Amino acid sequence: MGARETSLVGRVRAADANADGGGMCPQRLVMEHVTSRWGTLVLIALLERSYRFGELRREIGRVSEKMLTQTLQTLERDGLVHRDAKPVIPPRVDYSLTDLGREAADQVRSVALWAERRMTAIQRAREEYDSEKS
Repeated sequence: MGARETSLVGRVRAADANADGGGMCPQRLVMEHVTSRWGTLVLIALLERSYRFGELRREIGRVSEKMLTQTLQTLERDGLVHRDAKPVIPPRVDYSLTDLGREAADQVRSVALWAERRMTAIQRAREEYDSEKS
């Protein structure tokens, strides 16, 4: 990354260019994980409390077991989610946020609340755009 790259977009773009194999830089990957369809809902739900897998799946709704498992594993690998497997019968696994995860979840929740508050203005803008395009 060059000394001239001062904007966040420029720094991320430069990190992408320097990523091994020409893929995305780790920062971009984390942004994708945090802002993915299921990642956002997992993070927001876990802000409230810890959940067992089935409870979390019901809370989020319409997510497949496979997709929720992948999302939780990805967020756990990124250090955002803690998986606590208790050695009991039947097995009990609880998911909660790490400090890092709580920090990310607060940011995601802020965007979600903003979207909820501003949905009327967004819908109006969409209608104006669509009417101009037709």
